[in-house]
Amino acid sequence: MKVLANDGISPSGVSALEAAGFEVSTTNVAQEQLINHINQEQIAVILVRSATTVRKEVIDACPSLKIIGRGGVGMDNIDVAYAREKGLHVINTPAASSASVAELVFAHLFNGVRFLYDANRNMPLDGDTKFKQLKKAYAQGSELRGKTLGIIGFGRIGREVAKIALGCGMKVVATDKFVGEATIKVDFYNGQFINVDIQTQPMEAVLKQADFITLHVPAQADYVIGKKEIDMMKDGAGIINAARGGVVDEVALVEALDSKKLSFAGLDTFENEPTPAIKVLMNPKISLTPHIGAATGEAQDRIGTELAAQIVSLLKN
Repeated sequence: MKVLANDGISPSGVSALEAAGFEVSTTNVAQEQLINHINQEQIAVILVRSATTVRKEVIDACPSLKIIGRGGVGMDNIDVAYAREKGLHVINTPAASSASVAELVFAHLFNGVRFLYDANRNMPLDGDTKFKQLKKAYAQGSELRGKTLGIIGFGRIGREVAKIALGCGMKVVATDKFVGEATIKVDFYNGQFINVDIQTQPMEAVLKQADFITLHVPAQADYVIGKKEIDMMKDGAGIINAARGGVVDEVALVEALDSKKLSFAGLDTFENEPTPAIKVLMNPKISLTPHIGAATGEAQDRIGTELAAQIVSLLKN
């Protein structure tokens, strides 16, 4: 049977599939050519990330498909319910990239509280001529220790973020429509650990308490954070979105940064991917990454091997 990993798969994933007798292709097929390619090659399994969509028209036109796999968490680029109605298996790897996304959240947080997003722009330009002025400009940073992190969405990734926050000495407050309480196990290098019980709170309470807000929710019909929610936040708070584009109102965000209501933002996802708004990209108070939350070697290895294990279990066992 043939597997098309259209948005790529780790070498460890390829090896695991080939060892089980699958023929694996990592050729990237353009979206408009996808149906023809699947039918010509009689592809049984298509694996995608965020770039490729598998909608009703693909499902209907490709009878050879047995499995649609998403390397990652969100499956908003797949018509999941329709595929399952048609008898296809739809799989993903919800836990594989959680730690990688959580670490990127803290990269943006440390970036924000020490002005690295701005210093890294200005040091190459003026570091040799205005060193003392830049040193003074960036000398009013703050520590994360002792601050309160508000987590919106307390699933797998939100809990991984909480682990790092607790390890940094932060207070964690969280809100989630479906989670009432969670026990966060913070592991240390030598096998020791601590457990911290966190009771979720209403959104408004989290927004009012938090020094920083980070979002870990799926794609939504409406904004999770808009002007109303920003107005509830502390003056000078920071916000991180490494979840999905469209959960933060970017117009309201830029206005809040320009008015100094918020001190900084970190964005890994955007409303208009892959062409984010210029006002967002050029804002001097935003730390920017191009949707790389899950893009670490370790996460890609876990994603590849987890997808392979599920495919083998479904089609070989």
